[in-house]
Amino acid sequence: MPLPDSDTLVTFPDGAVSSTGTVLHVEPLPDGRSAVLLDRTALHPVDTAWPDQPADRATMRGEAGSRPVHEGLTGGIHQGVLYLGADLPVRSGTEGWTFVVAHVVDGEPPAVGADVVVDVDAGYRRALSAGHTGCHLASLALDAALEDAWSKPVPLDALGHPAFDQLAIQRSQIVEDGSLDTYRIGKSLRRKGFDPAALDDTAGIAARANALMTGWIAAGGAVRIERTDEALSARRRWVCELPEGTVSIPCGGTHVRALTELDAVTVTLTTRPVDGGVELEMRTRVAPSR
Repeated sequence: MPLPDSDTLVTFPDGAVSSTGTVLHVEPLPDGRSAVLLDRTALHPVDTAWPDQPADRATMRGEAGSRPVHEGLTGGIHQGVLYLGADLPVRSGTEGWTFVVAHVVDGEPPAVGADVVVDVDAGYRRALSAGHTGCHLASLALDAALEDAWSKPVPLDALGHPAFDQLAIQRSQIVEDGSLDTYRIGKSLRRKGFDPAALDDTAGIAARANALMTGWIAAGGAVRIERTDEALSARRRWVCELPEGTVSIPCGGTHVRALTELDAVTVTLTTRPVDGGVELEMRTRVAPSR
């Protein structure tokens, strides 16, 4: 059964929650399930290189009926071999590879050449999109709130503040209507000029960040995803209109269409000692508009 020689076309960056696609390949998996590759899909898969946003929940409909999609994985094809999920050894967009969305299903899979409909759980997508937009706002607000903690020039974020988030991030997890980000402040960050004493007042830092985000949400700016084309591996950017200007950040996830869809975004900060430094945890909560 031949493998595709072009990327899956994806419609989730435009907000689509349903799509019709043709089955190009079915890959049997060791656990008895199957990975179904389509020419086009609305399903957002988990990204292997930066798995901050979970895959969509979805169902697949065809002539044989409807079945749940148990996982949405990013796959890569190279020299006639399909690598899925954690087995994918390269980042999306690597030259010489084809990148695909794998829809993992139980039972008898649809036949190659059949047309199927993928229906995404719109409520779950909406909650993850709100969480992801809130995560970006929180990272920008945290950078601004920590601006005075630096004594040396460092790379700047999309709003022109020292990029604490970019330089210190260790883990990020998007959840429904929120996110959890973990930062490490060790020798490397101190050498770059960051003063860990700035984190002695986490409540004050959070208050400054929350005040900024209150103003941003009140302004109700537009949000969009810009991309070079529909291919899964095409570069995508999150673009948001804020009072300070338009910000643009590389991002492969899904988002709300405007900040008017959010009532509030707030963060809480906690620190704990770790070997050689301090770990900062930022929990972001998003209150969507009702």
